[in-house]
Amino acid sequence: MASGTKRYSYLGPVGTFTWEAMGQVSGADKHEWVSVNNVGEALDDVLAGRSDYAMIAIENSIEGGVSATQDALAVAPELRIVGEYMVPVRFVLAVKPGSAVTDVTTVAAHAVAYAQCRGWLEANLPHHSHVPARSNVHAAQSIVDEGLADAAIAPPGISQHASVDIVAENIGDNPDAQTRFVLVQKGGSPPARTGADKTSLIAELPDNGPGRLLEMLEQFATRGVNMSLLESRPIGDAMGRYRFVIDLDGHIEDERVADALLGLRRFSPKVTYLGSYPRANGHKPDVSAQNSDQAFVDARSWLEGLRTGSSE
Repeated sequence: MASGTKRYSYLGPVGTFTWEAMGQVSGADKHEWVSVNNVGEALDDVLAGRSDYAMIAIENSIEGGVSATQDALAVAPELRIVGEYMVPVRFVLAVKPGSAVTDVTTVAAHAVAYAQCRGWLEANLPHHSHVPARSNVHAAQSIVDEGLADAAIAPPGISQHASVDIVAENIGDNPDAQTRFVLVQKGGSPPARTGADKTSLIAELPDNGPGRLLEMLEQFATRGVNMSLLESRPIGDAMGRYRFVIDLDGHIEDERVADALLGLRRFSPKVTYLGSYPRANGHKPDVSAQNSDQAFVDARSWLEGLRTGSSE
């Protein structure tokens, strides 16, 4: 590997939606891309120093948060999200050359893709069975190379990466489906704020007392910080114990977000900061005057004047 070359781990092989997300990273095409088999392997590459970055799916507009990613990030506090990328999700049904839809009884697919095509499959292949695959491109390759199944759910353009025929297009149940990917590195400072940023974190409640979740949410509401994502994941140490995956509108350098994080840290026994980074859609939140940076600066100045006796 040439000096100065960066390594990016992604769920492969070539042609996956993660590979498409990689293509959106500025300058990444000048560096080395490492195909891996799953999210855990991609993150382990970064943690072990084998790769500088990992591109991972974190949320789907249909299925919600990707639980494997959320759980992996929860136990690796040294990882930081530094970028966000959106990929439209479209699917085709691929078969061995010469086969037809009527020949299909088994369908290979990644679990998330299978769930997003369930309606089409039940309507057109009501008696099929699902064969899990680590990626949709691998599913398509495996029906030819390994005979894993009769057909595969795959991304458009799969015929460029596997010797298959396409027998049905746009088989996804929602034509507006998107998957959100994030670029992760080990440690480091967050990217500079742009005014159109997102802050991600994971927090636990101090106990299961009544109103605890409301108390946590008030840390953001009272400071005018909007949440664009709130999902629960089981901690795993006891029944009924959950951690919360949270996305906030804003950057850690925004006064309102920083103050909310301070309040959250006082309230919660465990807060994992995942990062502050530019939003893929460029959305800039509306911030009221009372929650502007200047309002927080003025409030601190007022308090300092009271402490020193220089302000009435």
